Amino acid sequence: MSQRLTRLALALTGTVLSGPLAAQVTTDAGTINPAQIERFFNQPGYSPYAGRSFPSRPLWGEQHLHTSWSPDAFAAGTRVGPDEALRYAKGEQIVSSTGQPVRLSRPYDWMVVADHSDSLGVITNVYDGEPALLADPVLKRWHDGMKEGGAAASAVVIEMITLQGQGKLPKAVTDKDTQFDMWRKMTEIVEGHDEPGRFSAIIGYEWTSNYGGGNNLHRNVIYRDGKAIADRVRPLTTFDTEIPNKLWDWMANFEETTGGRVLAVPHNGNLSNGLMFATETPDGKPIDAEWAAMRARFEPLYEVTQSKGTSEQHPSLAPSDEFANFEIWDKGNLNVVPKTPGMIQYEYAREALKRGLKLEGELGTNPFKFGLLGSTDDHTGISSAEENNFFGKFPASEPGPERSTANAFDFEGRTIKDWQLGASGLTAVWAAENTRASIWDAMKRKEVYGTTGPRIFVRFFGGWNFVPDDALGRNPGPVGYGKGVPMGADLPPAPDAAKAPTFLVAALKDPLSGNLDRIQVIKGWVDAEGGMQEKVYDVVWSGDRTPGADGKVPLVGDTVDVGRATWTNTIGAPELITVWTDPDFDPALKAFYYARVIEIPTPRWTAYDAAYFKDASFAPEVPMTVTERAYTSPIWYSPVS
Repeated sequence: MSQRLTRLALALTGTVLSGPLAAQVTTDAGTINPAQIERFFNQPGYSPYAGRSFPSRPLWGEQHLHTSWSPDAFAAGTRVGPDEALRYAKGEQIVSSTGQPVRLSRPYDWMVVADHSDSLGVITNVYDGEPALLADPVLKRWHDGMKEGGAAASAVVIEMITLQGQGKLPKAVTDKDTQFDMWRKMTEIVEGHDEPGRFSAIIGYEWTSNYGGGNNLHRNVIYRDGKAIADRVRPLTTFDTEIPNKLWDWMANFEETTGGRVLAVPHNGNLSNGLMFATETPDGKPIDAEWAAMRARFEPLYEVTQSKGTSEQHPSLAPSDEFANFEIWDKGNLNVVPKTPGMIQYEYAREALKRGLKLEGELGTNPFKFGLLGSTDDHTGISSAEENNFFGKFPASEPGPERSTANAFDFEGRTIKDWQLGASGLTAVWAAENTRASIWDAMKRKEVYGTTGPRIFVRFFGGWNFVPDDALGRNPGPVGYGKGVPMGADLPPAPDAAKAPTFLVAALKDPLSGNLDRIQVIKGWVDAEGGMQEKVYDVVWSGDRTPGADGKVPLVGDTVDVGRATWTNTIGAPELITVWTDPDFDPALKAFYYARVIEIPTPRWTAYDAAYFKDASFAPEVPMTVTERAYTSPIWYSPVS
C-alpha cells in the first residue's frame, strides 16, 4: 500500500499539496459546512487554480515569543525589544542580547509578541534606577542583581517568578495605570509592523498564572482586531486573578464591551503539576456545564510543543507508542517542584482529548475540544525553532560552549539543564489570506497544526467517501474539501450507518529538513463502559518496510553523522499521501482522530553545538539526534442522537 501511494517527486514550491483549498468553507469562524462547497470553489475553466479565494499554502508563524518587555526576560539579560523581534520575524538580521548576529532561514508569515501582561515593560525602569522604585528593598536588590549580571541576574529571575506565583510582587511594579500605559505603547509597535497580505503582526499578551507557586496555567490571549479595539480594555494580569475561568470572564467582557474578538491558547501542560486538564478548578471547585462551555468557547487551541517540553502524550500513559517520548519534561512544575503520582494524566493533550469526550457526556459540552499548535516560548526576543539556528530560552542559553553544562533553571538545587531545552516549535495556519482576521478565524475553527520546528506541509481531511484514487492526484485540497472536512472540524453525520469514516492525509517534507518516515493517525475514544481508549495506526510510510507481528512498521533507520552534525536523505520519502479507513469503527462511540507526521532522525541542536564549539563538553546522556514531527488538529466524530 505505502509503495503504491507514496509520491516521490518533491515540489519545492509547495503546490503539490496546496491546490484549490477551500479553507473558508464556513458560515462563521467555527462552523464548516461541506454542503456549501460550491459557494467557495468554482472551477471556471481549464486552470485548476483559477477562481479560488482560499489558501494555497499554510502560513507559518509564532504565537508565543517574549522580548525585553517581559520582566523575567529583561532581568535575565534580554535586550531585544518587540520592534527588533518583529523585524527578525519578517526576515531581517538582528543582533542578539549576547551580541551575536542572527537571522531566520526563511521569514515568518505572522507573529504574536506575547509578553507577560504582569509588569509589562516596567522592569526596565528598575534596571535604569528610577529612585521611586529603588526605595523598595526588593526592587533595589533586583536592580543590583541585574546590573551585576550572571548568577546574580538569574537569582532575580527566580525570585521574580517565585513572588509572582505567591502574589507578593512589590506594588510599585503592579500598578494598573502604568501597565495600561505600557500596553498602549506595545500595541503601537505591533500596529506599525502589520502589513496585510505580506506579514501579520498580531496583537496579544501572556496571562501568566503560576497558581500555587509555579504550577503553569499560562495562556496567550490573541486578538482578532487592531490597536483601536485592543486598547479599549486593560489586559488582565495575575494581580487581578490567577483562576483561568476568571480570564474567560474578562474575555467575554472584552468582546461585549468592544465588539472585538479574542481567544486564548493554554501553554504546555507538562509544567502544571496536574492542573492544566484537571476536572476541578485550581481553587478546588468542581467543573460544571458553564465552566465547560466557557473553556470550549475561548480556548479552541492548545500548545502541544515548545522549548520546555512536548505535551502530546507521556510514555508512561501510552507504553506501546514508540514516538510518545519526544523532548519530555516531567520532573516538576515551573519551579521544578516534583510531581506526585496521578498528576501526569492531567497534563498531556491526548489524555485531555479523551477526557473531553467523556466530560461531554456528563456536562453537555466538551471542554477539551482543542486544536494543536507549536511555539517556542523563547525569552530572547528571537524565535528560534531550527536545530542549527537555536538561540535558547534566555540569553544565558544563547549559543556558546558553556551551555553544554549550564543550568537553564535552578530553584534551590532543583535544576533543568540547558541541553534539555528543545528547539521547538512552530504553527502552520490554513488561512484564506495573510491578514490578522483571516489567521484568527483559522485559529478559531482549529484549522491549524503544530510542528517541532520544521516547516512540513500537512493536509488532513475526514469524511465518509474518500477512496484510494483520491490519493493519486497532486492536489488533495479540492477533493478534501469537496468530500469532507479539514483538521479541526466535526465529521458530518454518516450517510450510511454501516460506513466507517475515511481520511485523506498528505505530507510534504521541509526542503531544509529530513525526509519523512511515516504518517500516523491517532484515534481516541470512550468505550461503551466509559473507559478512555486510544490507538496509533501507521497509515503510510516510506520504502518497502512491512508491519511486524505487532502491527508496527519498523523504524526507518538513522543516517546522522553526529561528529559532523550532518545526515543524508537516503532513507525516508520527500512526501507521503494516502486514504485510510478506520478498521475498528463503532458508530455508537464518540471518537477523535489526528495525524502525526514523523521525520527521519536528524542532528539535534546539541550536535550542532558540539561540532561548532570544539570546547563544548556534553555528558554521555545528552541526546544528539532528534526525530522531528508535526501534529494536526483533530477531527471529531459524534454519533447521531
